[in-house]
Amino acid sequence: MPDLTVGVASAISPLVRRILAPNPGLMTGPGTNTYLVGIDEIAVIDPGPDDTGHLDTVAACGGDRIRWIVVTHTHPDHAPGAVGLKDRTGAEVVGFDERDGFTPDRSAGEGFALEGTEFRLTAVHTPGHASNHLCWLLHEERLLFSGDHVMQGSTVVISPPDGDMSAYLDSLRRVQSLRLRAIAPGHGHVIEDPKAVVAYYLSHRAEREAAILAALRAGATTVDAIVARVYVDVAGELHPVARRSVHAHLLKLVAEGAARGGDIERDWEPV
Repeated sequence: MPDLTVGVASAISPLVRRILAPNPGLMTGPGTNTYLVGIDEIAVIDPGPDDTGHLDTVAACGGDRIRWIVVTHTHPDHAPGAVGLKDRTGAEVVGFDERDGFTPDRSAGEGFALEGTEFRLTAVHTPGHASNHLCWLLHEERLLFSGDHVMQGSTVVISPPDGDMSAYLDSLRRVQSLRLRAIAPGHGHVIEDPKAVVAYYLSHRAEREAAILAALRAGATTVDAIVARVYVDVAGELHPVARRSVHAHLLKLVAEGAARGGDIERDWEPV
């Protein structure tokens, strides 16, 4: 398994190299993975933050063969580097929509395809973590670039209002139906057992939702009270993050008629 070392291009497959951005943290793990796909023509997936050293490394690795800059979604650890990388390479910027300071040269939605000399990348719209989230399928290697839809070593935070738990679970099931060899996530190592990991994600979210509903029925009527009761297996420093996913689960339960509430700071009740 290639090391995750900042600023070093590591080959993870015959067609793909990975460069780790220097932005480790609570939400980014070791940092954002920037991928270079192709040999004669290159698509860069998720240029990462607007970091001069990182963008210089990516541009030097791909040179004038970089033809496309592709983003999975517009969160600040994935997309801001697109402007600087375009300045360095002249490549076309591709993404779902204009948002969060990101402006694509070409918009991409479900089924959109990029055809390189040696590869074909197809967009799979996977809303949930973000409504404009795209995974990208490399057909030649049955490799899915999953952005923040699936991550190695951790689960994904769903943060309303743009994050939507129902949409996220539907998108996971969509990925589960794909014939994949591996998943290249936005953070962490390549996932070699994609079916098992996606199945775990779905079961984990179902277990969390059941526990949240049980806590609500037992009298925990605020998000903080539910987090304290349900997330006993999670470090306290992560509880502010867990609040967002609890809110997302509660909104899903409201939509399904199992709870009442709405605002994250207000009381909730079971139906």
